[in-house]
Amino acid sequence: MWGILIAAISGALMSIQGVFNTEVTKQTSIWMSAAFVQITAFAVCVIAWFLTGRESSVGALFQVSPKYMLLGGAIGAFITITVIQSINAIGPARSAMFIVAVQLLVSYIIELFGMFGMDRQPFEWRKCIGLVIIITGIVVFKFK
Repeated sequence: MWGILIAAISGALMSIQGVFNTEVTKQTSIWMSAAFVQITAFAVCVIAWFLTGRESSVGALFQVSPKYMLLGGAIGAFITITVIQSINAIGPARSAMFIVAVQLLVSYIIELFGMFGMDRQPFEWRKCIGLVIIITGIVVFKFK
């Protein structure tokens, strides 16, 4: 239950953040907005790290293996930019639907093939049917 609550909070925060970032972009630029998001996120994380006891050191980052796992922040910058652009182009609701649908599809592919160190999961028709239902919902929502 805790995981579902945290996921719901995450989804709500992502939607709110996307709208905020889109508005900042309209008044500045895409790169300035994305940079500000990343810098403020970094500041919050450093403060939280100091306040929570620093259970690991910065040096632990150099021990991460495989090294490509450290690309999360760079990917985050592109996530910020693409979310801003999609909300600006199609609005927050449609944007969120497409983002979530693609997240589910890509996540399922990662599970099926055991990519990036994840445990490989067996194929399940019910998950494919769920994806089709989500895509159908997007089509229904998209048309006026």
